[in-house]
Amino acid sequence: MSSLAGKRILLGISGGIAAYKSADLVRRLKERGAEVRVVMTAGAREFVTPLTYQALSGNPVHTDLLDPAAEAAMGHIELAKWAQLILIAPASAQLLAKLACGLADDLLTTLCLASEAELALAPAMNQAMWRHAATTANVQTLRDRGVLFWGPAAGSQACGDLGPGRMLEPDALATEAESLFRPRRSLAGKRVAITAGPTREALDPVRFLSNHSSGKMGFALAAAAERAGAEVTLIAGPVNLPTPPRVKRLDVTGALEMRDAAERAADLCDIFIAAAAVADFRPAEVAQQKIKKREDKVEETLALVKNPDIVAGIAARTKLRPFTVGFAAETEKVIEHAQGKLARKKLDMIIANDVSAPDSGFDSDRNAVTVIDATGSEALPPALKTELAGQLIEIIATRAQAQ
Repeated sequence: MSSLAGKRILLGISGGIAAYKSADLVRRLKERGAEVRVVMTAGAREFVTPLTYQALSGNPVHTDLLDPAAEAAMGHIELAKWAQLILIAPASAQLLAKLACGLADDLLTTLCLASEAELALAPAMNQAMWRHAATTANVQTLRDRGVLFWGPAAGSQACGDLGPGRMLEPDALATEAESLFRPRRSLAGKRVAITAGPTREALDPVRFLSNHSSGKMGFALAAAAERAGAEVTLIAGPVNLPTPPRVKRLDVTGALEMRDAAERAADLCDIFIAAAAVADFRPAEVAQQKIKKREDKVEETLALVKNPDIVAGIAARTKLRPFTVGFAAETEKVIEHAQGKLARKKLDMIIANDVSAPDSGFDSDRNAVTVIDATGSEALPPALKTELAGQLIEIIATRAQAQ
């Protein structure tokens, strides 16, 4: 299966004769399983009609920034969030200049500023334009920002010149996109154990104490670790999520059950990631029958005892100690509290996030975190948890190998 299967690619087409090649590029991306949406500039529409790309992509073609129908739902922002990769092919000299200056005067350039997706450009222009000092400076500015350049190739051009400036062929661009999404095997041969989701601490046969954790972050980490080549054991609290492919899943309910499973997994793993939101307390006694509400009492007292700190116990090991990563879900003083946990629990790394932030944290598909270890901290921008997981796994793999 191609690494593009299921990937969301926004194909931008700027003005240039090479725009005719982009029709074949849509076909080749879709053959590899990608979902493709097309955005055309006004110049691009002078060379090829939007209907061509609509027929090939199976989706409406987007052309106008201020389209009344789309703007009713902030259409350009939705497109920016939807894309996992923005590929502009062809990318004209004018478009490179706009992007280098941060201009957003049409739909395509606005999307590039508004999106957190990877941006790849396939330049296409006359060889003299490509060699011009202004273009060279613009390209360097964009490279410094992390923009990818695929091409250009050298050869004969539509104007009759010879030299660099030809857009890469569609098959080559599709291969570049595949390589971008192909997971790096940074954890090949490693064993990783991950806890995920909440725990439930029974009060009686029908009630329990728990929290709002959905398990999405832990499950995304398990999938990313498996793609990076690891043998993954996922210890999951009560969640309604499918098991990632090729991941061994152990279902648990309470904190004590999760602790026992985690200790067994830690005996055999190289990296332990505690992404679960374990309840800090459990009832001192579990009623054997449903606790009845008494009409003569306005208040009830519930006796609680502390649950074991699972990740601290594993980090404290002197033998069979894996590289140990914790999570700090906080609602205030996020970095300060996370740094305290890192030191107190003797972790190798902690990942802090503010679960009170809107559209982030518990039960959200998105998150924004800060990675903290003895060398300092690194804030990762808001992203889908599935995308953030890949970044975190690469960071964890690099730090674990450096130990």
